[in-house]
Amino acid sequence: MTTTPAAAVSVGAAPAGLAQVQRDLLALDQPCYVLRDGNGVRTSSDAAQVARIVAGGGQVLAAVGPRPAHALGDPEFRRAHGVRHAYMAGAMANGIASASMVAALAREGYLASFGAAGVLPARIDAALAQIGRDAGGNAYACNLIHSPSEPALEAAIVDACLRHRVGCVEASAFVEPTAQLVRYRLAGLGRDAAGRVVARHRVIGKVSRAEVAERFLRPAPPELVRQLLEAGAVTAEQAELARSVPLADDLTAEADSGGHTDRRPLLVLLPELLALAERVRREQGYASAVRVGAAGGIGTPAAAAAAFALGAAYVVTGSINQSSVEADQSDTTKRLLAATGVADTVMAPSADMFELGVEVQVLRRGTLFPGRARQLHELYRTYAGVDELPADIRSALETRVFRRSLDDVWQDCIRFFSERDPDQITRAADDPRRRMALVFRWYLGRSSGWSIAGDPQRAPDYQVWCGPAMGAFNGWVAGTYLAQVGNRRVVDLATHLMRGAAYADRVAALRAAGLRLPASVAGYLPTPFVEDPFVEER
Repeated sequence: MTTTPAAAVSVGAAPAGLAQVQRDLLALDQPCYVLRDGNGVRTSSDAAQVARIVAGGGQVLAAVGPRPAHALGDPEFRRAHGVRHAYMAGAMANGIASASMVAALAREGYLASFGAAGVLPARIDAALAQIGRDAGGNAYACNLIHSPSEPALEAAIVDACLRHRVGCVEASAFVEPTAQLVRYRLAGLGRDAAGRVVARHRVIGKVSRAEVAERFLRPAPPELVRQLLEAGAVTAEQAELARSVPLADDLTAEADSGGHTDRRPLLVLLPELLALAERVRREQGYASAVRVGAAGGIGTPAAAAAAFALGAAYVVTGSINQSSVEADQSDTTKRLLAATGVADTVMAPSADMFELGVEVQVLRRGTLFPGRARQLHELYRTYAGVDELPADIRSALETRVFRRSLDDVWQDCIRFFSERDPDQITRAADDPRRRMALVFRWYLGRSSGWSIAGDPQRAPDYQVWCGPAMGAFNGWVAGTYLAQVGNRRVVDLATHLMRGAAYADRVAALRAAGLRLPASVAGYLPTPFVEDPFVEER
């Protein structure tokens, strides 16, 4: 069937006609035809009806093929991870990306990462065991965050992932590969029955800079491989195979996201990393390039569709999931998030990389945390220890920020790190500045806990990791059932985002053919599912 180029043709006018246009566009598993007959311009997804109209002298002005949500992105991402959709719910630290969130998404064919960063080893063990029970045998991931000040925690996460046979880690905040990251990757290397190299432990590297990305795109550093081999942490065969595979299977281009971020524009970052992945593929002789996905600012169907149009193999959401029913976040904070606009975020010092001056993107609206965290970091840069703080500054900190004496806070630090990483206390014993850093990190670390618990006494100190995608999401769902926090189930968010992206893709194709679609049908709005959300795609 041929089509006739349509130069600026308007589709639909009357309400009944607009409703039909939307129904046809929403039939994602069917083609959508734009037709002109004696009654004007309209759409149809019925091939038999189209044939009758053409036979009667009508014209096909344009057509778009089926575009179900599960067809978006790179099919190799779906195959490699054993998921139905090229979509990932990224980790949110302190278990905010909870075991129940990960399991719920896994059961419906989405990849999700447990937020292990900042979580004690015993709780990580319990969470991974729960996901293993509840995910129905489907794939999931665990976050492995680089913590230069807490190497013991990084090792504990890898130990837990190996113990629970977690097939994928989401590696975040890495500047250089570490022995623990390489240990996880190499421990899954082997050969299949045909002698091909198989990486059973998949790594998704989350990066925002090309120089860091390149370290994930190339094989593991030989020096780290040698150290692991000498320590008996990997076999000789695994050390040999390490030279033939990249450190990561997938690379997430992290743009303007919540938490750790360089706030780079996705339009710049994603094409840069795609080109880099292809260049390294040629240099290394890989059969295929490392897949590159998109994160940061993915809070609407239009954003997801734009990422796929740029060449993203998959999309990653984060901030929007923090307001979901399954997120381990307090109702108070979820309501704050639901009222967030796109300009309600700011950068503040991070707890895990406080000494390095690394910042994270957090919620500004409704909390004093960003300003107080910046003040603590400035004091850390200015003074050599807590005892050198001027009396008035120390008094203000103890009264307004910590709400207890700094000496009491230090005793808390001793108890905390004695369980988590005793070396932290040993290293701070004769170093006043390091002790000051641990004391200040107490506030930064506890502030997210106060938010998670919904502590009403510490509401001004809530640290809430959040990017502008949260505000964009709130604008998109305003007036729909997802405007209410109690309706924000994480599977609904994922399903509507991907269905909306597929819808937006079809709309873009019709516009490229010269069609004008009314604003009322050009965008996808979420409505409650009355049946299995995937029934139309099976």
